[in-house]
Amino acid sequence: MNILLIGGGGREHALALKLSESKLCSQIFIAPGNPGTAQIGTNVDILVNDFESQKTFCINNKIEMVVVGPEDPLVNGIYNFFQQDSLKHIHVIGPSQHGAQLEGSKAFAKEFMMKMNIPTASYREFNNQSSVDSKQLAENSQLTTNNYQQGIEYIKNHTLPIVLKADGLAAGKGVVIAETHDEALQAFKEMLQENKFGSAGSKVVIEEFLTGIECSVFVLTDGENYCLLPTAKDYKRIGEGDKGLNTGGMGAISPVPFADEIFMQKVISRIVEPTIKGLQQEKIIYKGFVFIGLIKVNDEPFVIEYNCRMGDPETEVVMPRLESDLVELLLKLKNNELAGAECKLSTKHAATVMLVSGGYPEDFEKGQLMTGFENCENSILFHAGTKQTSDGIVTNGGRVLAITSLADDLQTALKTSKANAEKIQYKGKYYRKDIGWEF
Repeated sequence: MNILLIGGGGREHALALKLSESKLCSQIFIAPGNPGTAQIGTNVDILVNDFESQKTFCINNKIEMVVVGPEDPLVNGIYNFFQQDSLKHIHVIGPSQHGAQLEGSKAFAKEFMMKMNIPTASYREFNNQSSVDSKQLAENSQLTTNNYQQGIEYIKNHTLPIVLKADGLAAGKGVVIAETHDEALQAFKEMLQENKFGSAGSKVVIEEFLTGIECSVFVLTDGENYCLLPTAKDYKRIGEGDKGLNTGGMGAISPVPFADEIFMQKVISRIVEPTIKGLQQEKIIYKGFVFIGLIKVNDEPFVIEYNCRMGDPETEVVMPRLESDLVELLLKLKNNELAGAECKLSTKHAATVMLVSGGYPEDFEKGQLMTGFENCENSILFHAGTKQTSDGIVTNGGRVLAITSLADDLQTALKTSKANAEKIQYKGKYYRKDIGWEF
């Protein structure tokens, strides 16, 4: 079959590689793709939210499956768009627009968790009263306080640290962990009154800070049945020792050493199964990946967030450990046939080190010529922010290249990835040398 993959980052490169390995995949197209995906399939110059151009391309190229990588098109309703008559035969991997609200709205996700008794941090949500009308205010949940001044008082009386989250999508930058009340008040003001995150910050969720260690659980579901993909742990902070500003992710490992059988059984019974049951109860159409961001607090799992797609750079360690035919699994989602399907996982450990541009996650330069690809051995190089030019491959983003290695143990995988990170050269290159430092 012909497959269209939406997206152009490291996640999509990893998905493209796994999809292309399937005996069921005839041709794979990636929109818009990157220099890495161009080595696997055919890149198509179509933006991720250009649904009309995607429609035309799918019809002209006899596409039978569309796999959606990033969250934006899912939240914007790509699944619903493909339900029109001329496209209904195309199997779209991803939730409906309703289901994508699990990521698109922090408040929606929190209300869903509360309704399904899924363990998560206690919270309140606040609106800037001037930005919503009285009817909207009356219709909001009881947990919502619709007054900016009340939010200020709530923050002043809250224990430290305090977590503030912009309700909508904010490119991974809408979460602030404030160590002081002044810092929290400033962030609250920036979100609600200064529109720091635009419409994403028109509502703010404030929740208690949970102390523990984080990991990610990935679920493939047809909305009724599910199978578990490999667990992973990513490293968000720019600095070693998990210091400094948050990023899109500086590296990842899989499996997660502390996510043993006992812990995972708690995750399945308290979080995964109630989540799938909740999708059915709320009549949410969901045929795709559920990313569950967890924190382990005193051996108990709590949900930090849902994402409605695979993570990045976690996909770069999850997909290399998946031994099942991915296309075969995805086909089972269409008619709710995932029950009994087995996700075969490798026993090997995977470790990803992310090369980034100098200055990232703040201002950084693009267009730096990259060299050394041919010198790398025993790793997979997943392109994230790169661009092909007449002079060669150059940097084209903050996160540039994910270097993934597989080995019988984590330390060997990390050693291989770091060795190859040294071989890739470009001006301003930076990477964390301590990925997996806790283990």
